[in-house]
Amino acid sequence: MPKPQKQHILAIDQGTTSSRALIFDAQLNVVGQGQHEFPQHFPQSGWVEHDPEDIWQSTLKSCEDALDSAGLQASDILSIGITNQRETTVVWDRESGEPIYRAIVWQDRRTADFCQQLKNKNLETQIQEKTGLLLDPYFSGTKIRWILENVEGAREQAKQGKLCFGTIDTFLLWRLTHGESFATDASNASRTLLMNLETCDWDNELLDIFDIPKNCLPKICNTADNFGVTHSKLLGAEIPIYSMVGDQQGALMGQACLQPGEAKSTYGTGCFALVNSGDKPLVSKNRLLSTVAWRIQGETTYAIEGSIFMAGAIMQWLRDKLGILQKASDSEQLAQNVPWQQSEILVPAFTGLGAPYWDPHARAAILGMTRDTGKEQIAAAGLRSVALQTQDLMRAMTEDGQTIETLKVDGGMTENQWFLQAVADITGKTVKRAANVEISIRGAAFLAGFQAGLFNDLQDIYGLVEHDQDLGPHMSTEERERQYQRWLEAVAKVR
Repeated sequence: MPKPQKQHILAIDQGTTSSRALIFDAQLNVVGQGQHEFPQHFPQSGWVEHDPEDIWQSTLKSCEDALDSAGLQASDILSIGITNQRETTVVWDRESGEPIYRAIVWQDRRTADFCQQLKNKNLETQIQEKTGLLLDPYFSGTKIRWILENVEGAREQAKQGKLCFGTIDTFLLWRLTHGESFATDASNASRTLLMNLETCDWDNELLDIFDIPKNCLPKICNTADNFGVTHSKLLGAEIPIYSMVGDQQGALMGQACLQPGEAKSTYGTGCFALVNSGDKPLVSKNRLLSTVAWRIQGETTYAIEGSIFMAGAIMQWLRDKLGILQKASDSEQLAQNVPWQQSEILVPAFTGLGAPYWDPHARAAILGMTRDTGKEQIAAAGLRSVALQTQDLMRAMTEDGQTIETLKVDGGMTENQWFLQAVADITGKTVKRAANVEISIRGAAFLAGFQAGLFNDLQDIYGLVEHDQDLGPHMSTEERERQYQRWLEAVAKVR
């Protein structure tokens, strides 16, 4: 198949605090970029919202800026790929395209009581078997139901087919195509609590449990697919949209984790670790999530996912609340000479504990302090707590039958060499750091290029990903086990 004449891909990364667009060439080098932040709204304790118009305008402006900075026109672009904050939920009017309520963000906790009601009815096992997910306000299904229950007239409009629901990928697709395309991909749909993981279709029993009319849900497509074309008035020409993928699944592709057992861990505010688990959905016995990694040409690849709430956020706390750091990167210098034998352990349960504990009531603690405890020891304990939480996830994944030898890492914390060595030591894995920070968006760009014929095979991603650090563990197996047992004892004390 001849290569297409156009060689540039426009990729959109619509995130929690900003929208970003990058232009990539055929080697996935960045040749243009744009980025715009938008406001966060916190109407009540535990509520987090975005204005969908802010998301749309910041995305559109970022695309225009990326084209300008690359010196390209829309007519020069081969295709568009989209990656996005995953569980954030928008409901809009099918005719006008106007949202009927602000977007409810993935961090929002307002539906916790409803989740508990479903657990009390012993529905969590059935829901996990169908979706791979646990009952938590994190996911989209309970958010949609809340909007239908709490916006006047919404439920009646939904029953009449007058409303559309979408995660952010679907909302952007609708706007980019002027309402011509109403679709999502299987990776995003798998985060809603409404999709059957085996069939990759909306599940009628789940729709009944959450009381959501099927006619307001988008079509579920492949992750690389023909999603439609942008309206020519938006960027100046029609551009085909060829990929949509959730941000963490985009990072799994961007890190070239194509084979079962290949794993990546992204260290941002929190930490998301995913391992490719192959072509069969696997329900975790260790309270991890099972999710669609991607669906290509009708073939589904699955992943097991574990999330940690506090990673880089610990460094923000040390900087902003304790004043131990002036900037997050200072932690490396402070921790440099603190041995693993330090008595201090920090359990960073500031907002509860994530996987595999899922304990919202746990609270943070520093244990083992002495008169010698100072900022060096606390900084080291903070960094090591992220490595120890990573080992929680690696152990749970191993117990779920996954064989992980190498952990590919990315995100802001990976600039800290001392931290990376701690991860290698406590997990016993080889740690490989991505040379490029744009991992999720590179995954989306690659998939859009693949669908357009710029790349012949998914295996081509291996030649386009570079790792600039390769660290092995220095710690003995006995010492690793001793340190991890200390951690488990500390966690037990805060639960």
